[in-house]
Amino acid sequence: MAKTNSDLCKNRRAFHDYEVLEDFEGGLVLKGTEVKSLRDHGGSLQESYIKAIKGEIWLVGASIAPYKFGNIHNHEERRDRKILLHKKEIEKLQRMTQEKGLTMVPLAIYLNKRGKIKLKFAIARGKKLYDKRQAIKGREEKRAIDRALKNY
Repeated sequence: MAKTNSDLCKNRRAFHDYEVLEDFEGGLVLKGTEVKSLRDHGGSLQESYIKAIKGEIWLVGASIAPYKFGNIHNHEERRDRKILLHKKEIEKLQRMTQEKGLTMVPLAIYLNKRGKIKLKFAIARGKKLYDKRQAIKGREEKRAIDRALKNY
C-alpha cells in the first residue's frame, strides 16, 4: 500500500506569489506512461495554471517528463490534462474565478492513501510586492523570537 499523501511534485512558488483562500482536490486524467513518470518524481508544476473551458476544468502547462522506458507509446510532456470534479464544484469554481482578482493555482500532485494520483489546487489572489515584503518580514521576526526563546 502507498504512503498517505506522498507528494510527487509541488508548486512552491504558489505560496510566495499568491494568497491561498480555499483548497480543492481533484483527480487527473492521465496516460499510463504519465503515471509511471510521476511515480519516478518526473513532474513539475512550475509555470502551470488551471483554466475553466466549456464547463470543464483543465490543468495547463504542467510538465510530466517522458517515461524513460516508454518507447513509441510515450506521452507529450506539456499537454493539457483534465481535472475530474463534481459538477457543483466546477460551477462553484467558475463563479469564484469570475470575481475580480481570483484565480486557480495548482499546489501539488500527490498519491492518496488508495494509491490514486490527485491534484491539490486552490482559489487564490495574487500578492502585491509589498504583501511579499510583509510576509518575509513577519517570517524573519518569528525566527528571531524563536531563536531568543531557545537561547533563553
